[in-house]
Amino acid sequence: MEKTKISAEPYKKLILTLSIVIPLAVAALFKIKIPGYDFSFLPPIYATINGITAVLLVVAVIAIRNKNRSLHEWLMKISIGLSTIFLVLYVVYHMFSDSTLYGGEGAIRIFYYFILISHIVLSVVVIPFVLFTFSRALSGNFERHKALAKFTFPLWLYVAVTGVVVYLMISPYYGG
Repeated sequence: MEKTKISAEPYKKLILTLSIVIPLAVAALFKIKIPGYDFSFLPPIYATINGITAVLLVVAVIAIRNKNRSLHEWLMKISIGLSTIFLVLYVVYHMFSDSTLYGGEGAIRIFYYFILISHIVLSVVVIPFVLFTFSRALSGNFERHKALAKFTFPLWLYVAVTGVVVYLMISPYYGG
C-alpha cells in the first residue's frame, strides 16, 4: 500500500505572506525607539543563538546523511525555534537601543560591511527557503524537500555564521 502524501500547497500562501511580512515588520520596528530600557545584554545572547543554530544545522545534515531522520527532524525544529527566538531578541534590542556604528577602518571596514550587507540580504532571502523546505518535509514530500534543502542549508548556515562574525566584529564598539 502506497503512503499518501499531504500536499504542501496550503502552506504556499502562508509562506509567501510570512516571507514578505517578516522583513517588512522588522524594518518597520527598527524605526520605533522606546527609551528608558536597557537591553544591551541581548547582542551576545542572540549571537550565541546564531552560533548554536549553525552547529545544529551541520549536525542535522550529518544526521540525515547517516539516515537518522528522527534526530534530523528534531534538530531542524530546534533550529527553526532558535532562529525565531533570535529574530524576536534582535527586534527587541533594536527597538530599545540605538544602532552601533562600526569603528574599524580600511580593508577590515570593507570586509565588515560586505559581511553585514550579505548577511542582511540573505537573512531575508532564506525565510521562504526554510519555510518551503520545512513544509515539504511536513507534507512527506522528501524528494522535493531534499532538492530544496541543498540550497536552503548553505544559505541558512551562511546567515547563522555571519551573524556571529558581525557580532564579533562590532562588539568592541558597543556602548562607546
